[in-house]
Amino acid sequence: MTMTSTVGTAAVMGAGAWGTALAKVLADAGSEVRLWSRRAEVAEAINTTHANPGYLPDIALPTVIRATTDAAEALDGLTTVLLAVPAQTLRTNLEQWRGLIADGATLVSLAKGIELGSLMRMSQVIVQVTGVDPSQVAVVSGPNLADEIAQGQPAATVVAATDSGRAITLQRSLSTGYFRPYTNADVIGTEIGGACKNVIALACGMAAGVGLGENTAAAIITRGLAEIMRLGIAVGAKTATLAGLAGVGDLVATCTSPHSRNRSFGERLGRGGTMEAAQLAAGGHVAEGVTSCESILALASSYDVEMPLTDAVHQVCHKGLSVDQAVALLLGRSTKPE
Repeated sequence: MTMTSTVGTAAVMGAGAWGTALAKVLADAGSEVRLWSRRAEVAEAINTTHANPGYLPDIALPTVIRATTDAAEALDGLTTVLLAVPAQTLRTNLEQWRGLIADGATLVSLAKGIELGSLMRMSQVIVQVTGVDPSQVAVVSGPNLADEIAQGQPAATVVAATDSGRAITLQRSLSTGYFRPYTNADVIGTEIGGACKNVIALACGMAAGVGLGENTAAAIITRGLAEIMRLGIAVGAKTATLAGLAGVGDLVATCTSPHSRNRSFGERLGRGGTMEAAQLAAGGHVAEGVTSCESILALASSYDVEMPLTDAVHQVCHKGLSVDQAVALLLGRSTKPE
């Protein structure tokens, strides 16, 4: 592959499972990668053993991935920057990095969430903090479980950007034999699909945890999509986006996979575990949907959009409602046409 078809060297800011997996995709597609890690031991492991034992222990990483804890070193002169830190820490990190980002760089959000307090999508946070033109911001989102992609299993994703040139450049830099990106101009829809599906996956996990089967899961996924569509349309998303990889695709993968952190977290709650126990079992990580359900519900409320599943998950995670009560609440809603 010639260097003209890729970005040459890219920075990936965040060495968790998803950041590391995408760094591997970029490397496999022909780019060199600078991978920023918050923790020195992670950076050292990546540089010395070419593996990330804490997140993707069995995956051999290409030697063109170089890890560093120095953000200035990671960002120096690079015009493609993938932001792979959690949604609720993106603002704080960007405030420290904005002076280090090259002029005209494409900033790519990999985080799926709505910011608490501001109720902003991640692309809006990026624009507000860095002051870049919105056309410089892209979003990568889709049915993308990090460990499967790192193993080289076939997957597709959406690269959304209002600037088609940037979208195509990024698409080429992420195209491998196992990873197929599709471009889309609908940044809003791509982000809404990515943020909301985590909450529905928690609901699916909870239902599985209390012993409910596939019919229930199908109902939750379908009704979950309906409420994602309602919110998406209200904030300016295109329905075709939510019917595609960034909507239905991501929703199905996250709701059905045992590798999904949100589904697994919900399942532990469904089995009677406390929030603290579920977090402990998840290696100290809170599932993104636990935080997102609060901001998504607030965003929906500001647009007068009903999201009963999201509301039920929010009540379980933040208001002390039991999973059994939440299921009864959903089943007890008044009947109406679909």
